[in-house]
Amino acid sequence: MADPSSYRPRPGEIPDSPGVYRFRDEHRRVIYVGKAKSLRQRLANYFQDLANLHPRTRTMVTTAASVEWTVVSTEVEALQLEYSWIKEYDPRFNVKYRDDKSYPYLAVTMNEEFPRVQVMRGHKKKGVRYFGPYAHAWAIRDTVDLLLRVFPVRTCSTGVFKNAARTGRPCLLGYIGKCSAPCVGRIGPEDHRELAEEFCDFMAGRTGTYLRRLEKQMMEAAEEMEYERAARLRDDIEALKKAMEKNAVVLADATDADLVAVAEDELEAAVQIFHVRGGRVRGQRGWVTDKVEEITTGALVEHALQQLYGEETGDAVPKEVLVPALPEPVEPVQEWLTGRRGSNVSLRIPQRGDKKALMETVQRNAQQALALHKTKRASDLTTRSRALEEIAEALDLDSAPLRIECYDISHLQGDDVVASMVVFEDGLQRKSEYRRFQIKGFAGQDDVRSMHEVITRRFKRYLAEKERTGEWTEDSEDVLGDGDGALTGPDAAVNSLKDDDGRPRKFAYPPQLVVVDGGRPQVAAARRALDELGIDDIAVCGLAKRLEEVWLPGDDDPVVLPRTSEGLYLLQRVRDEAHRFAITYQRTKRAKRFRAGPLDEVPGLGDTRKQALIKHFGSVKKLRSATIEQIQEVPGIGRKTAETVAAALAQAAPAAPAVNTATGEIIEDEEPDTTAGASREPVTAGLPDERRGQET
Repeated sequence: MADPSSYRPRPGEIPDSPGVYRFRDEHRRVIYVGKAKSLRQRLANYFQDLANLHPRTRTMVTTAASVEWTVVSTEVEALQLEYSWIKEYDPRFNVKYRDDKSYPYLAVTMNEEFPRVQVMRGHKKKGVRYFGPYAHAWAIRDTVDLLLRVFPVRTCSTGVFKNAARTGRPCLLGYIGKCSAPCVGRIGPEDHRELAEEFCDFMAGRTGTYLRRLEKQMMEAAEEMEYERAARLRDDIEALKKAMEKNAVVLADATDADLVAVAEDELEAAVQIFHVRGGRVRGQRGWVTDKVEEITTGALVEHALQQLYGEETGDAVPKEVLVPALPEPVEPVQEWLTGRRGSNVSLRIPQRGDKKALMETVQRNAQQALALHKTKRASDLTTRSRALEEIAEALDLDSAPLRIECYDISHLQGDDVVASMVVFEDGLQRKSEYRRFQIKGFAGQDDVRSMHEVITRRFKRYLAEKERTGEWTEDSEDVLGDGDGALTGPDAAVNSLKDDDGRPRKFAYPPQLVVVDGGRPQVAAARRALDELGIDDIAVCGLAKRLEEVWLPGDDDPVVLPRTSEGLYLLQRVRDEAHRFAITYQRTKRAKRFRAGPLDEVPGLGDTRKQALIKHFGSVKKLRSATIEQIQEVPGIGRKTAETVAAALAQAAPAAPAVNTATGEIIEDEEPDTTAGASREPVTAGLPDERRGQET
């Protein structure tokens, strides 16, 4: 591991101008390429105290052994040179999008004497018209099969074409009317090229002309009583319409645009691109990448645009590129795209209307792609086993932690403090074992104290079950049968972990590893809770979200797992799931509190009878003014319950007035029906987020 100060350039050596820099390792391999508006300012960020660097950046600068740079005139030149060097050197610390497949295009070889329609992958060739990309090759073949009825362009390979010309017999498509058979001279080169041009025009979105022309020909054939020809034209029209339906209109103004969306977490990011041509989605593609450097969403977008348009020119770069976040600065990237296209390109974030709605669809696809990628990765048995082994090695455990429990605290500025417990067994979620906690020991915001309470409560339950049944004790004697068919030995121990109905008892199974969401204070609180209960055979660690560090009890320094570690990936999944489960419960609890009404304080009064009361009287205000005898008239309400309701309403303070959120008018004539699910909002509903507080 190199010391960055050993290869740091001397002061004044680095120019204060735009350029591209390369970090090389001891073997002279390029490990990172970057660009900068000011090389001096950017490189100075790498040669600061290592403790201040992001862990991934710290790993890069300690792996490197030298740095060099190239000065350019403008930021656009820097962008172009950065892309070229990333392609050339494939640096290990740069963001690299892994394309899960080579996406197919519908290509028309206009550079040949007799243009051919075919599926093509890989690098684009000069003189070939491309449409797509498509997600699957069969989608292209389905579209082409429909269009060949109207545009019978050649689709055969060069060998088949030459063989047909030599024998004077066309292929099957020529006999059934789906090829104009230029191989045997049924159509000349000029007419066939015109047919191919019409095919390209139709695929480019200019569909109305051909439909109107065919409809006119169909009507003329019918008037001349050429019904077979009219029927054939009718079928051609239906084929074109069916082909058009495969690419539904999403933008009504015949827009040419690419929409780019990014879904990301701490370690990985997924990019999805929708290609819209003529207002229709013509293709879709996506990538997944490891975030091997500290990077913003705007920078991820910039790298995606480099990969998407780095080798494209002309119409392949659309007039409009819609993104979720703009690169910083945006001007060089926009100028670079304009240069690739040869005319102005708009790079912006959609704010409203159809384009924003379509961007939300692309964003959902990106999120699903990232979730699918993680699911595939998590479902691999070999990967899970390696992850558990890496955790055991990093935490110095005796064996792989087959059962992991993770705890997280969530609250809203000290209110509605809750906690979650999620369980992973063999690296997979065990949702039936999830548990939720309300913090009862104190009021206010104290994550450390909350963590101590939750761990104490959970493992007190475990010890109670263990003491009652005697299971999981290594020195306990085997359970002996009594001659009446009772279970003995290990079967009895397993059976004792279940209720009479056969379901596992809550908190009956101990974990091998407890993970807490937090750093050293939360870990110390969890360890102290276990020590107070006399439990010393369960390991504890914490995962701090900011730097993804693993903290162990009593250690002054954290354990830093490699960024590519499957063990770190599993710990992150466990931590993120605990956070999701906790915050979902906290939001539910908060929403229920906001909807609470005076009837919720009446002991023994369930939802059914509350709704019956509101339905009978119409509002809480009218119910409060009712007598006990009038309350008794409600079905299911007896004398004692009526007295309890009346007493509770008399003690409860009148509810705050409801607000009409459309006009701002305060509604004072009746109290809001919070019990029956009314849609009026509390006075605080219109406050900005910073007034309502941030979730923790």
